[in-house]
Amino acid sequence: MKQQEGPLDVEGYPIAPEGLNLEQVHIYVRHGERTPVRVRMSDPPASIPADWQMCNTSKSFHETVAGYSSTVDDGLWYKKVVENRHGKTFDGLCLLGELTDIGKQSTYSFGTALRSLYIDRLKFLPRTLEDERLTYFRSTNITRTIESLQHIVHGLYPPSACAPNTIPSINIRNGIDENLVSNTLACKRLALLELQFAEAAVAVWNSRLETLDKKVSKYIGGRPLRLDGIPRASGVLDTVRSAAAHGFKVPPELLDDNVMGLIEAAVTDEWFGIKSEEGRRLGMGRLLADVSEKMQHKAQFNAKNPTKLLVHTTHDSTLAALLCTFDVFDEKWPPFTSSVTFELFRKRTSPEQQTNLQQVISSLWRKSSSDEHYVRMRYKNRNMVLPMCAAPGKHLPGSPEFCALSAFQDRVKELTPKNWATECFPRTRDW
Repeated sequence: MKQQEGPLDVEGYPIAPEGLNLEQVHIYVRHGERTPVRVRMSDPPASIPADWQMCNTSKSFHETVAGYSSTVDDGLWYKKVVENRHGKTFDGLCLLGELTDIGKQSTYSFGTALRSLYIDRLKFLPRTLEDERLTYFRSTNITRTIESLQHIVHGLYPPSACAPNTIPSINIRNGIDENLVSNTLACKRLALLELQFAEAAVAVWNSRLETLDKKVSKYIGGRPLRLDGIPRASGVLDTVRSAAAHGFKVPPELLDDNVMGLIEAAVTDEWFGIKSEEGRRLGMGRLLADVSEKMQHKAQFNAKNPTKLLVHTTHDSTLAALLCTFDVFDEKWPPFTSSVTFELFRKRTSPEQQTNLQQVISSLWRKSSSDEHYVRMRYKNRNMVLPMCAAPGKHLPGSPEFCALSAFQDRVKELTPKNWATECFPRTRDW
């Protein structure tokens, strides 16, 4: 049966082998369905609407604040109204790049699926959240990811499932400090690397995209379809995928698997083709170091570290970059509300299985030091078998998808910049 690729599949989730206990879960989820970030192909014959009236569930400022505070100044009561480029307003009109009603529903459903899996099925989390330290929620400072996380949290732990005075916090960093994305804003060297790889993709793919001009050019003002064209091929892909996800009529040529498959392959290479070690270090090194450090702390202190579920809302680029970094990317654009998950498991090693030397060492360290720990990475409801963990001794015998924590950390250490700010500074030859 074909694996479900978007929403979290609770029933199809593979239980870990006997003897492995789930200790901590790190989830990175793309925001829900949104409007395109720019108006494209709105003229005939494509006629994809420029204005999307699909944001009807927006709340007034008063209603939003009232949900978090008992003291609200009624003088602040107003509602957000979106005005289009012609100065007109419509009920439910969306901003460009805004999370739509469908996106809010899909992220809420993701949250309820998390509840069904980790609370109802696995009993990993309590039904009522009394200790906020059990969970950690963080978003990039973009409205659509913040709103996505709000809906995920509401599905996972709605107010009715939170103890009195327990309110989940959503953490947000300043852009200059962000590591949930490949931060080209703060890392000029990474920006230059991405530009170089994008230019290389143009040289490879533009001639191939030329074969689609007869089918596609009529929908983009008669212009050729190119990675660096107007609109860019990535923009065409974005608008088509967004429109299709919301049920808008899309020209048949742009629903053809052969056409969109070629566009997707070209755009994916343009955006995610950085396969150099330096690009991986500067792009995802800090994020993975954060994952590794938190897993190590959990493995070392076990019950004294209460954090069990960490949910981050981010972007398609982050999911693809994580997958590329571990060489398991399927070269397909990550769908809305898809997620990459890292699960930490503990396998208790009984005293009779240890040598005398191991028993002596164990007596000198914490109890958890004698346990074996494993990391399982999942994407699109599939287990990812990481090439870096393929060698004997680097994964659970008979289960290659369970990477030894030590092997995972060794690779992450290689990917972690010793001084990110210094490595991000453009080199002399870059000027």
